[in-house]
Amino acid sequence: MAHLEGTYVPSTMAWVRDQVDTYEKSGGTEGNTLRDSGIPVIIVTMRGAKSGNVRKIALMRVEHEGEYALVASRGGSDVNPDWYSNLLAHPNEVLIQDGPEAHRFTVREVTGDERTIWWDRSAGVFPQYNDYRANTSRIIPVLVATPQ
Repeated sequence: MAHLEGTYVPSTMAWVRDQVDTYEKSGGTEGNTLRDSGIPVIIVTMRGAKSGNVRKIALMRVEHEGEYALVASRGGSDVNPDWYSNLLAHPNEVLIQDGPEAHRFTVREVTGDERTIWWDRSAGVFPQYNDYRANTSRIIPVLVATPQ
């Protein structure tokens, strides 16, 4: 199984920390949906931009031909989530767990037509992304994770 070396610092948000823990301990058979929504999630492991520590989050599962969209929505907030900076700072130090094992990925931000395609795929899985877009003045970043 793929692994990032370093000190793991769990999320300060209890529900995120608990979901990551449940997902990993069960090999993805539990904790694999966004709370009680039934919408699948993946676990994304990355290196912190400032601290260099290992961080983990659950994100909506938007997969297409082995690649994944990572939508930096932060619920429609006017600021990007912290993990967005982490991924930009260390795009080659990313693991995604979609099931029993994590695998290595490289992440890049997409723009233009490619962003539109991935946004539409993402909103197809999680329609609330369109509400989030309407509630913020920023353009919500979309990153694509490609297997290494």
